[in-house]
Amino acid sequence: MNNSTIKSDHVKSRISPWLIRLVYPLGAWIVLPLYFGRITIKGQEHIPETGPVIIAPTHRSRWDALIIPYAVGRMVSGRDVRFMVTSSEMEGIQGWFIRRLGGFPVDVKRPGPSSLEHSVEVLKQGEMLVIFPEGGIFRDTEVHPLKRGVARIALEVESQQPGCGMKILPVAIEYSQPFPSWGTDVTVNIGSPLDVATYDITTMKRSSEKLTQDIESDLKEIFQSQSDEVVFQS
Repeated sequence: MNNSTIKSDHVKSRISPWLIRLVYPLGAWIVLPLYFGRITIKGQEHIPETGPVIIAPTHRSRWDALIIPYAVGRMVSGRDVRFMVTSSEMEGIQGWFIRRLGGFPVDVKRPGPSSLEHSVEVLKQGEMLVIFPEGGIFRDTEVHPLKRGVARIALEVESQQPGCGMKILPVAIEYSQPFPSWGTDVTVNIGSPLDVATYDITTMKRSSEKLTQDIESDLKEIFQSQSDEVVFQS
């Protein structure tokens, strides 16, 4: 696990060792089990043990920021996760915590080069980075058209570090209520990782379109998957 600060131009992200050791157990053993009903996790065996990984989840609630580390983070994989976070969520006390738990801002309407470059730098250091490819929160049970940013970033990492093992991990999150409240059930489906090295980096536009289509297709498939179920109850 890398707890150092990673900088790129005007964007930086860091993981505070003391804070993350407090937040992970607090969330996993107290907050999530007390707030939610049944939490079902499927496919944790698909989480890569090493190497750069973009975790590409569907986005259904602000709770996703806690659910994802619970499902794939250090208490499961031994790895911490960094987050690309909407700029508006980086303010106040919430922003203070996000910045120290691996989050960094992005303007989703006009993504700046510094945020994208920072994503590449994070991944080149072998980290796990969460990017919500739908580009926003959707309260239904459909997988919405994906933005191409995830594919472009992954292909850029592969082009700069050929053979680095760049993977994209599709994750579908579903709540039993559109607006999660006390007692809501949660299902997290983790699909098989896509190997970015199998896409042609010399045709970046075409490959990013194909990779985006494949991520979307996998998300739609695993959204309905009922296999390899592991159930955690409070």
